[in-house]
Amino acid sequence: MAVLTGTPTIYTGVVDCYEEELQMKVLILNGSPRTKGNCALALAEMEKVFAAEGIEVEAVQVGNKAVRGCVACNGCTTKGKCVFDDVVNELAPKFEEADGLVVASPVYFGSANATLVAVLDRLFYSTPFDKTFKVGAAFAVARRGGTTATFDELNKYFTISGMPVASGTYWNNVFGRQPGEAEGDAEGLQNARTVARNMVFLMKAIALAKETYGLPEREERVFTHFIH
Repeated sequence: MAVLTGTPTIYTGVVDCYEEELQMKVLILNGSPRTKGNCALALAEMEKVFAAEGIEVEAVQVGNKAVRGCVACNGCTTKGKCVFDDVVNELAPKFEEADGLVVASPVYFGSANATLVAVLDRLFYSTPFDKTFKVGAAFAVARRGGTTATFDELNKYFTISGMPVASGTYWNNVFGRQPGEAEGDAEGLQNARTVARNMVFLMKAIALAKETYGLPEREERVFTHFIH
């Protein structure tokens, strides 16, 4: 969670409008079962940018863990956490403290890794804290096809939660089959760096806007469905 310190000053074209640096955090979830696969390559490009910008990063490999899906028991509404005590509950406080969330997944049959989907379903549903204006970014990695469908799938977690989505110069796709092949996707890796820079800009701008203007007015939530 961003902490603003120092006295506001004005610099043309610079996001850091405080004399001291913003203390910001990004949580990265690697949905690949391969610790040194092509998802890791794309995320490494983003981490270089975050490091240069002074952003604290915690990366967690979730694609190689045994994670069951949500069973819609709603036990989390009374416990304040998921009833299945695994990596999801470990991620919850990290997500709450983070100013941004990056999610990367390989493409399996035109979709995200099922383990990652299980993690995200339960993480977003079981956590009661407000996710509004945390910045999200997603990457899909494939040999050839299915990246845009997977990219859309991952972005839906952000947009249902009031999280702005960091964009780049193209859809966030990186191509490669065998581990390391993504090094040849110069455009995809460049876009990863661009997304990271845009993400930093958004996080800092939002943190400053919160201090200056506060959050937008929020109406009481209305729930409807198609029976009544």
